[in-house]
Amino acid sequence: VQLQASGGGLVQPGGSLRLSCATSGFSLDDYNIGWFRQAPGKKREGVSCISRADGTAFDADSVKGRFAISRDNTKKTVYLQMNSLQPEDTAVYYCAADEKFGTTESTYGDWGQGTQVTVSS
Repeated sequence: VQLQASGGGLVQPGGSLRLSCATSGFSLDDYNIGWFRQAPGKKREGVSCISRADGTAFDADSVKGRFAISRDNTKKTVYLQMNSLQPEDTAVYYCAADEKFGTTESTYGDWGQGTQVTVSS
């Protein structure tokens, strides 16, 4: 199982970014995917997750209405569309996969390297 997050960068407050999580080595249809983030000096926290069964998504309260997770199983990629970004969204963002579904870090057994998102004017 391999995952590679990309799409991070520097953006001004109010701006948008779309992160991608490219997967390989397994069938994306069989896995649930979560996005997590870790800001400097803080614990890693869940952002959004999407189920393999029916594409049901769960978002953390801090990103509801601003972020949207989606998956394209044919492209073996999961996306995180981030709108109305704020400085507090600055973090390293990670994608993770597991056959179990959940919103917590401990649920996921396979992790990719992160991509840095910096929101600053």
